[in-house]
Amino acid sequence: MAQRLAVPARTCLRHLTSERATRRISWGIASWQHFSTTLPGKATTSKSIAGGGQLSADFTPPTKPPSARPVETRKSQLIRTYTSLLRTSPVILLFQHSNLTATEWAAVRRELKRAVAAVPASSPAPGADPLDLATRIQLQVLRTNMFDVALKIVEFYSPETAGALASTPRTARGPLVHDLSQAAYDAVRRTNTPPESSYTQLEPLMVGPLAALMLPAVSPAHLAAALSVLAPVPGKFPPPTRKKCPGYHDATCQNGLAKIVLVGGRIEGRAFDQSGINWVGGIQGGLDGLRGQLVGILQGAGLGLTTALEGGGRNIWLALEGRKTQLEEAK
Repeated sequence: MAQRLAVPARTCLRHLTSERATRRISWGIASWQHFSTTLPGKATTSKSIAGGGQLSADFTPPTKPPSARPVETRKSQLIRTYTSLLRTSPVILLFQHSNLTATEWAAVRRELKRAVAAVPASSPAPGADPLDLATRIQLQVLRTNMFDVALKIVEFYSPETAGALASTPRTARGPLVHDLSQAAYDAVRRTNTPPESSYTQLEPLMVGPLAALMLPAVSPAHLAAALSVLAPVPGKFPPPTRKKCPGYHDATCQNGLAKIVLVGGRIEGRAFDQSGINWVGGIQGGLDGLRGQLVGILQGAGLGLTTALEGGGRNIWLALEGRKTQLEEAK
């Protein structure tokens, strides 16, 4: 270990306050001031600092120029994007990811696109035209803190309610009730999150890097195809075979999938864990199968009610007939 120099502290202080050191510091400050005033668009307003030098009020070092996109603008745009996705995507699956490279992300998205494209288009309602959801399904990396704010706005802020309040600022076009307004900020800040809300259940998942799989409609078939790639379950959502999809078993794709973990989701405004997501994806026949099950339940309930009513009347008739027979025998 190198020995320290036995230099007293007073010697160091005397050296720093010497005339030569003062001239060197003053010369450096003057040089920075001259450079800052020669930059285009710089203001000439300056302020005094220690040592007698002058620096521009909006001085920025040359190694860190001012950003063309302010941080506040980027955050606002992210919140607008996330609130729009939350309102228009009824199915959102949340994944935690860890240090995926750009090549690994490209491989994972390629296999996801191939899997959902193989699912036939389904109709949202009987008699409606089928929708091609494969082109609208996306896997997007999230900014966790901004997504947390957007989810809170969607859950606890209502523009209609805020627009009816007299305290909401108004313009010639109407009340200011957009997602970045003061009314939205006050509503979110003053809201006590109820324990049964979906935000409260998803808040523990807002930790670390997140990615979201967003589906524009509730389609169990497309959800099952996506789970077979991103979170396969043997026997329920089996991964594709090597013979059918050799790209899925490529080392780059497998390394990327190993760094992705399904932690939860939000379906139709409700929070689901992994078992609940697997249940939705395992609905046989998709929405058509779910409609068939609902019709069967309603028909079974109606048949049971009819049987119960007929059974009561039949029992009364049998009791009366039995009593009539007893009276006739007694005569």
